[in-house]
Amino acid sequence: MTSTRRIRYTLSAAALGILLSISPVVRAQTHGDPVEFTAFAVNMGSIVRGSTANLIITVNRWSTQAERDSVFTALREKGPEGLFNVLKDLKRVGSLRTAQTVGYDLRLAISDPLPEGGTRVLLATDRPLSFYEATNRPVTYDYPITVIDMQLKPDGTGEGTMSLAARIIPAGKNIVVENYDTQPIKLNKVETRKLKK
Repeated sequence: MTSTRRIRYTLSAAALGILLSISPVVRAQTHGDPVEFTAFAVNMGSIVRGSTANLIITVNRWSTQAERDSVFTALREKGPEGLFNVLKDLKRVGSLRTAQTVGYDLRLAISDPLPEGGTRVLLATDRPLSFYEATNRPVTYDYPITVIDMQLKPDGTGEGTMSLAARIIPAGKNIVVENYDTQPIKLNKVETRKLKK
């Protein structure tokens, strides 16, 4: 596997601080209604370019400040491996699936207002590793996290991106998300529906 398939993009403290509490000024919305997001996912990377899927993302509860703090502390003190170890042990917050699959659990769900109005939703989880990955440890083994970043308008519609296989690396006041493929998956036509508690 060559490095041309991997892309790094940097998120500023203001952007990913929402997810990992980098800034003490930023406080999470930790109490909110359960919601379901639907999105049309388009993979424009080099591995399975042009593939599409209708995603269903369910958030049954939002992460607490303590959960956010534990994730960032692990990342800062122990790096990507420490973050992965803490993330995989967090209690389930929801799920990510298609209509044809059972899907897998989400471990971190953050929702905060955007300065210009609307909401930013950031989700993360440890992705399921195949038997092949677990036993042979190819390059993909080093990209064990899925990160979803959505920007929603006040009416609950919007767009976003998903790094299906990623590493999160601290870089001063910024955080680098290294995506295994050449581009994150584009999430179009995101819609929000409140669920009953």
